[in-house]
Amino acid sequence: MKYIDTHSHIYFDAYTEDVDNVLTRMREEEVGTIVIGTNIDTSTDAVAFAKAYSDVVLGATIGLHPNSADEGFDPHAYEPFLKEGVILGVGECGLDFFRSNPLETFENQQEVFEAQVDFALQHDLPLMLHVRPSAGSNDAHEEVLKILESKAGVRGNCHFFTGTLEMAKRYWSLGFTTAFPGVITFAKELEEVVKAAPLDLILGETDSPYATPVPFRGERNEPIRVKEVYKKIAEIKGLDEEEVRAALTKNAGRMFNQK
Repeated sequence: MKYIDTHSHIYFDAYTEDVDNVLTRMREEEVGTIVIGTNIDTSTDAVAFAKAYSDVVLGATIGLHPNSADEGFDPHAYEPFLKEGVILGVGECGLDFFRSNPLETFENQQEVFEAQVDFALQHDLPLMLHVRPSAGSNDAHEEVLKILESKAGVRGNCHFFTGTLEMAKRYWSLGFTTAFPGVITFAKELEEVVKAAPLDLILGETDSPYATPVPFRGERNEPIRVKEVYKKIAEIKGLDEEEVRAALTKNAGRMFNQK
């Protein structure tokens, strides 16, 4: 694949009526994607989707989103997925204090996240992190990084990174990649982080069906729009687009064991 969208949910109902067209456009544009689980049910759907469309869906992740932490993470329920041959990572998992009161949800989210970190380490898989702080804060990043920094050998990617340069540098120091979504095409405050990011620690993603980039804002997102993310990264960093395309595709392959 020439381009890899490292995070999408194209098995969601938003694509029910025209998923074949979405996949056809991916084939034509040589764009592959990784589909992401958010709980036991969507992990099941993501795995089935990855198996059904393996020519453009490179694989799936399995895990429990922090906003679904009340379900609890039972590793025995997720282990059968590992036999399917398409699992590329664990998550999306992490902490989300934006939609909930950290004082009320932190302990539960932390327990579920740590269980998934241990699961990823046990099975030598990278994490697909979801980290969303409360407004105007770095709180979720601070807590996630404390956990990661205490776990030897942990690896992974911070999905939909919109944090500060200080936080980004801490992820990079651990060898984690930061994935930038379509938001970078219109949020100038993120350009400092993109410009400073080591080229070998950047990934591109869409988070489809969300976060559609310019010039398609207002439309449902889809994996081929990751090309706009790659293009914007090249523009911000003042690099040749082909150099960036090759680097980001290589980074995705390295992180998720793709050739």
